[in-house]
Amino acid sequence: MRILHTSDWHIGRTFHGNSTMDALAEVFSAIVQQVRDNAVDVVIVAGDVFDSATPAGPAYTLLGDTLVALHDTGARVIVTSGNHDSAARLGFQARLLRDGIHVVTDPLSIGTPVTIDDADGPVHFYGIPYLEPAIVRQHWEGVALKTQAQTMAHAMGLVRAGMAVNEGRSVAVAHCFAAGVDATVGLEREVRQGGLDVVPLDVFDGPDYVALGHIHGRQTLSDRVRYAGAPLHYSFGEQHKERGSWLVDLDADGLVSVEWLELPVPRRLVTLTGALDDILSDENIAAHADDWVCAVYTDTLPQAEPMRRLKERFPYCAMVQHAPAIDGEQMERSYSARLRTAVTDTERIEAFLEHVRAGQGPSERESELIREVLDERVIAEALV
Repeated sequence: MRILHTSDWHIGRTFHGNSTMDALAEVFSAIVQQVRDNAVDVVIVAGDVFDSATPAGPAYTLLGDTLVALHDTGARVIVTSGNHDSAARLGFQARLLRDGIHVVTDPLSIGTPVTIDDADGPVHFYGIPYLEPAIVRQHWEGVALKTQAQTMAHAMGLVRAGMAVNEGRSVAVAHCFAAGVDATVGLEREVRQGGLDVVPLDVFDGPDYVALGHIHGRQTLSDRVRYAGAPLHYSFGEQHKERGSWLVDLDADGLVSVEWLELPVPRRLVTLTGALDDILSDENIAAHADDWVCAVYTDTLPQAEPMRRLKERFPYCAMVQHAPAIDGEQMERSYSARLRTAVTDTERIEAFLEHVRAGQGPSERESELIREVLDERVIAEALV
């Protein structure tokens, strides 16, 4: 049996305020072509189909069109819900979908597989929807479910119980953060901001293959436990990571091989660093005019309207950051320390300017103006 492992479609997510729907449609077309070209029997989507629990109408349309296109190839499709999906909304669609498209959102169905036969016999697919411990512990009274590790361990126990009564090969599909993940591959926003609740790798012992979702870059935790990552780059931190799917082959005895299939990148991402004038050079324009651009300019002082200037040259500039280069001595001399040692008003003003202008003190002309203003104040006070 040949399986295509995908995940984290995030239909409806924006990229710095820009819609990703057209780019996703292009990538989904490529996935459908991969299924045709490689005679795929089963397509797995391991959670986070949508980016929101309340997706807009066009997101449903794109999902429906993609599932129908995959079904028309002759492949079966198995979809599980992730932490971004509303299991209820995604599950509601399950009743409306045609034979061969399976949407798994019910925690109580974990031990009951979707069984698909090939020439070598049955393959049992155990879908595990995203399990929030505080929400799902009601289903299993008397079981300690305070963490993702405990909850996934219980879910995989249900999977192994199902395997014990269903002979044949098995595949588990889950959405979680597993031990051994490289934190540089593109973590979910919630993982980055909320800390890590890590599931030990041995929790996934048993199935012939474990298709994971939740991490946006591909990961090989073991020969049989992998993340496929997201089909698009959803942040500049992911820009150097490949996009694609895992092509998994099972024979009568289990896992035979796993191959990486690359997906197209509709618009490349690039980070340009340097002085703003250098970033705006003709050379950069020629190389990156059609790319998503993150500009990190290192000028000592903030520049006027940098985004407007960048957009004039880079139509797809999505982000600008000011990161002035400041030497160590300047960094050590804090604003408060300067104020404590300042004796005159001139020194206090200079300290303030250095503080708000990233270490850049007054220019010669500005120093003259400061002296003139202070002199005028002294004269005015003397006349009172």
